[in-house]
Amino acid sequence: MSGHLDLIDLKIIESLGENGRVRLSELAEIVGLSIPSVSERLDKLQKSNIIKGFTMEVDERQLGFDIQAFIRVRIDSSKHYKSFMEHVMKEDEIMECYSVTGEGSHILKVMTHNTSSLESFLSRIQSWPGVLGTNTSFVLSQLKKKNKISSEIVRNNLQDRQVLITFEEKRSRKQ
Repeated sequence: MSGHLDLIDLKIIESLGENGRVRLSELAEIVGLSIPSVSERLDKLQKSNIIKGFTMEVDERQLGFDIQAFIRVRIDSSKHYKSFMEHVMKEDEIMECYSVTGEGSHILKVMTHNTSSLESFLSRIQSWPGVLGTNTSFVLSQLKKKNKISSEIVRNNLQDRQVLITFEEKRSRKQ
């Protein structure tokens, strides 16, 4: 995409955020382009890693995972980073892992069946080389979860960075 998006690209991204299973024909109608043009744009958005994939949302509690928690982990130094990440990647209970600033070095989002399975999981983490300690917060309820990025906020960000172009500018660059 040569680092530039236009308003049609943003509309495609926004539409997919609302419904990742939208049919190509519907998407073409929404953005006012032909199916092949939308398909080409989707391909470019995926190849440039702007669109990384299409996912589904699952209600973990309906599957018996009654405990969701965030675990802040402190490791003693960066020499244990590789080993720590190898452990993280092997653990099915870890849904997300973030390297962070502030207290601790990583935050793990985990899901387990009950407090006993969480206690066992915490014991495993605390036995990993270099782990100095953990601090766990239970999720009581989820008040907001967004999978969709507002085209308004993306538009403003891209305009600030001067990488949003109009369709006419894109056409003139091709000539």
